[in-house]
Amino acid sequence: MIERLVAIMARLRDPVSGCEWDVSQDFASIAPYTIEEAYEVADAIARDDMVELKDELGDLLLQVVFHARMAEEAGHFALPDVVAAISDKMERRHPHIFGDVAEGGHHLWEQIKAAERAAKGQADIPPGALDGVALGLPALLRAEKLQNRAARVGFDWPDQEGPRAKIDEEIAEIEAATTPAETEDEIGDLLFSVVNWARKLGVDPEAALRGANAKFERRFKAMEAEAGDAFPGLPLANKEALWQAIKAPRQE
Repeated sequence: MIERLVAIMARLRDPVSGCEWDVSQDFASIAPYTIEEAYEVADAIARDDMVELKDELGDLLLQVVFHARMAEEAGHFALPDVVAAISDKMERRHPHIFGDVAEGGHHLWEQIKAAERAAKGQADIPPGALDGVALGLPALLRAEKLQNRAARVGFDWPDQEGPRAKIDEEIAEIEAATTPAETEDEIGDLLFSVVNWARKLGVDPEAALRGANAKFERRFKAMEAEAGDAFPGLPLANKEALWQAIKAPRQE
């Protein structure tokens, strides 16, 4: 099956008879689509839509094949190399399953990753707690990962009261800001603090924000449906009354 997809991508990328759009792409131009497709997968899972999940996983797989094809054209590697590399890595990082180690777990995983860095000639570079947190992650998700990494080495609030108080502090600093640059900086600190508070409360901030987005969209569309074509021209007070009417029965 995968061979068929690989052949399709090779045909699309053919400089003579392929698709003009596909041929014109490079790693940088395709990367945003790869990220988007990963989120489409997450969205289908959140909606428990298995039909959609099947389609979205296919779209995500296409992204892998696309990148691998471009790498093969440039002489770097091909899809079989990608598959072999991840297969080797998974076996190497699970010696308690595929090897002769009695016990495993996250601690062993981290030890093996450190050994892999050493094998790449990075043994003389002191490993940092924040190493490996991808720059390309969405900011909300990356904030949580950075905080979790810092917490592993003891740089963390002992409970949720610390980040909660920090939120009040950051709001005060936003209100005291005197330039747009200062305001932007302080709002960034506020968002970072909110992520930290959510983490201490055991809440996935990315999932929470996705839920809030979906809730807002659902309520807003219900307001539009209720008011019809007159909605854009309604006074704000009327829109707020509609919002409260839509919101109340659902107790959202």
